[in-house]
Amino acid sequence: MKYLTLGIIVFSFILALGFYQSACFPQKMASHWNIQGEVDGYLPKFWGLFLMPVISLILFFLFLLVPKIDPLKENYKNFRKYYEGFMILLTVFFFYIYSLTILWNIGVRFNMTKAMVPAMSVFFFYIGILVENAKRNWFVGIRTPWTLSSDSVWDKTHKLGGKLFKAASILGLLGLFFPDYAFFFMIFSVVAVSLYLIIYSYLVFKQFSKE
Repeated sequence: MKYLTLGIIVFSFILALGFYQSACFPQKMASHWNIQGEVDGYLPKFWGLFLMPVISLILFFLFLLVPKIDPLKENYKNFRKYYEGFMILLTVFFFYIYSLTILWNIGVRFNMTKAMVPAMSVFFFYIGILVENAKRNWFVGIRTPWTLSSDSVWDKTHKLGGKLFKAASILGLLGLFFPDYAFFFMIFSVVAVSLYLIIYSYLVFKQFSKE
């Protein structure tokens, strides 16, 4: 998984270098779209092409570092394949956004919002899978004072959290039918789930404290 992830990042740098040397590529790149799918931000050619690969590379090294510095690093062994799966999925997600950006800047036109909704749905669905399987640690999962203080609270909160994140990702697909509200469906669902799980983890902690 690590080598596959690194391979995608290297390929993105190769693309960046190739397009940077192309005289046909715009010197000022469209780099940001609003919730209606309209361009509302630009970057110079260099940063537009190299920023995403650089961010992906930094995140790759952070993913490698986290299990080594976490005080609960032994627990990563119990969900390593899901952790590494998230590492590669995040890299693919960024590469997908990067590819859409390049396509737009070479003249291919499409609805950016509709293009992003399925990718975001897959991304958050996998977060649900990761959350369901994550064991207590300081970097990955629903980290509240109550989940971090108890394996029982952690496990119960994360089992529910995984199901809710999956449900939120599916609800977010409604954005395909209502493009003007696509990000509202996705972001509102995810934020609502996150806030609920914070409260839920406290209630579970209180419940276990009484036993």
